[in-house]
Amino acid sequence: MIGLVDCNNFYVSCERAFQPHLEGVPVGVLSNNDGCVIARSAEIKQIGIEMGTPAFQIQHLVRQRRVVLLSSNYELYGDMSARVQSVLEEFAPEVEPYSVDEMFVRFHGFEHAALVDHCRRLRHQVRQYTGIPVSIGVAPTRTLSKLANHAAKKVPGYGGVCVLNGDGPDTKGLLQRVKLDGIWGVGRRLVERLHVMGLKTAWDLRCEDPKRIRRRFSVTLERTVLELKGIPAIEMDDFAEPKQRIMTSRSFGKLTGDLGEIREAIRQHGQRGAEKLREQRSLCRAVLVFLKTNPHRQDLRQHSPSIIVELDRPTDDSRPILQAAQHALNRIYLKGHLYMKAGVMLIDLVDADRQQLSLLDTPQSEADRERSQKLMATMDKLNKAMGRGTVRLGMPTDGAAWHLRCANRTPRWTTRWEELPIVRAK
Repeated sequence: MIGLVDCNNFYVSCERAFQPHLEGVPVGVLSNNDGCVIARSAEIKQIGIEMGTPAFQIQHLVRQRRVVLLSSNYELYGDMSARVQSVLEEFAPEVEPYSVDEMFVRFHGFEHAALVDHCRRLRHQVRQYTGIPVSIGVAPTRTLSKLANHAAKKVPGYGGVCVLNGDGPDTKGLLQRVKLDGIWGVGRRLVERLHVMGLKTAWDLRCEDPKRIRRRFSVTLERTVLELKGIPAIEMDDFAEPKQRIMTSRSFGKLTGDLGEIREAIRQHGQRGAEKLREQRSLCRAVLVFLKTNPHRQDLRQHSPSIIVELDRPTDDSRPILQAAQHALNRIYLKGHLYMKAGVMLIDLVDADRQQLSLLDTPQSEADRERSQKLMATMDKLNKAMGRGTVRLGMPTDGAAWHLRCANRTPRWTTRWEELPIVRAK
């Protein structure tokens, strides 16, 4: 059996774990630069605040103290996700993170009743040790466990835990109630084509012949049909294909034409891109850098250039990548323009384990490559253990224009010594 553990209202729950006074209060978490609402508590949903609502449209509710809006605190959310995973690993032999707030867990050898009790204890333990409420859905396949998790979250009778058998009456009843767009991996365009065939619900799709679905659609949808029948057909490796390009970019907190500040932003993006490159064990052959002015500010001069710089050899070393990125920036930057965004894209990627060496490589270049690998591995290890950005190439300037706006960010309670919670005893 496969369980899906989903952290309820995860970003808001992370904030409430350290600020209990926010319990029961309508809370929204904002996107980068405090732009729009990207996470909502149940209370803020009830008053009609939609996902993606611009922050400026609900500032009157903030002033009336009817709503609390917080800046996103991704460092805290990432660490809390890791803490939830560590608790899960005490209860299950295999835990597979799917996203920052969802994890697949394998359960073997349990009877139905025993499995329900086990999941209830797990749910209680996660809440006790991390402060994060979770819902757990368990079924024979990942697709069914997704649906079970949704039921566990939305149907009060389940109490946060729903365990489905492949052919049980509960499974049939649930699939008959779920529309096609509620199935994991079935998008809007696919739903329209399935409607033409007369299929309306998850149960309708389950009753189809998988081979027929494969002929008319794809092997991916065939796997979904098999999963709905209780036959495992999707593994996490199916979603772990290395990216063909890696983009790192972000809008600035405010417009800037300062070359030094833009250079810092490019340096930060280049380093993060190189880290992602090493995570998926790839090398890049070229670096693309772009700048962008605000197209909605027609009163300002417009300039949105990009350029590609080829590297001497495929690499995942941050140093030559940053050198190429800075060279590209110098070629496209124009003084007198106010830029709103900059980014770095690593392109023409190859597998690090299958790179083809140049005939001009020498024993010395091989030695340089080994030193590079050791240096980057050490940097990545320190940053993973001590927090991202502990070791980096170049220091950013405090207050630079490219920094994100985060006027309402709470402390990074669990990852920064200077921001640890303070307890006062009376």
